[in-house]
Formats: sequence, structure tokens, C-alpha cells
Amino acid sequence: MIEKTETEDAASREAGPEEAATPEPGEIKACVGATGGGEGTGATLPPDEIERLKSDLIAALKTVYDPEIPVDIFELGLIYRLDIDNDRNVEIDMTLTAPGCPVAGDMPGWVENAAASVPGVGQVKVNLVFDPPWDMSRMSEAARLELNMF
Repeated sequence: MIEKTETEDAASREAGPEEAATPEPGEIKACVGATGGGEGTGATLPPDEIERLKSDLIAALKTVYDPEIPVDIFELGLIYRLDIDNDRNVEIDMTLTAPGCPVAGDMPGWVENAAASVPGVGQVKVNLVFDPPWDMSRMSEAARLELNMF
């Protein structure tokens, strides 16, 4: 299966918290410190722990499916931002395929539960955003193959 590119800017992690821009189709921004947790404590997560958390969070997000589409929300490109602070709290920006999605009230809870199931994760906050709006170009190549959308 083809995975999306994960981007992490180590320089911004060292320089301090920065707000992550919405990723381009096919990539996800994972930042450390942008949610502000752990500020002033001097504690910094080691790079290998950040990578483990990112990998485990993405695996957990891949267990969440839109009931009408046989592809997980990560491969569909519904996850716009994944932010891990120094206290291991996680903030996720996600969207839906359409604002009128029948599971709009439920899916953020599914995402929160999936992320919270990852060992070592603190509090989880899921933000439902519609800017930029989702379109099919945000799907991974694997999702397009699964749905026969070339």
C-alpha cells in the first residue's frame, strides 16, 4: 500500500512552536509544540518518540472509515493536521468529504477515540474544518486505486 508523505520540520521544532499550514494533497503535517502543551517545562520529546507517536497515530487513524466509502479517512485525505505537543497531547484538524455528510456529528468522535487509543497519548482534540474544502485530489494513490478513480 502506498502511504502519504509525512512531513516534519525539525528546524521549526527547535526554534519553537509554529502553526502548521494545511498540507498539500498527499502529505500530512505533524508538528511538535504547536498546541502549546509543555511550554515552560523544558521537556522535549525525543525524535524517536515523536516518530513512534506519529506512526502509531496514523495507524490508528487508518482504522476509521467513512461508512459510505470503503477507504480509511487517512487515505481519503480527510486528515489535514496532526499536532503533538510536549505533553503528548494531540490536536487533529480533519474535514469531511462534504459538509452535509450523514456522519458529520459522529466521525470526529471516532477519530478522537482512535487517536486516544494510542499508548502514550495524552488528551486528544479534533477540529472539524472545511477550509480548504476536500476534493478528490487529496486522496492517496492507494485510495484512488481502491475506488477505481484514476
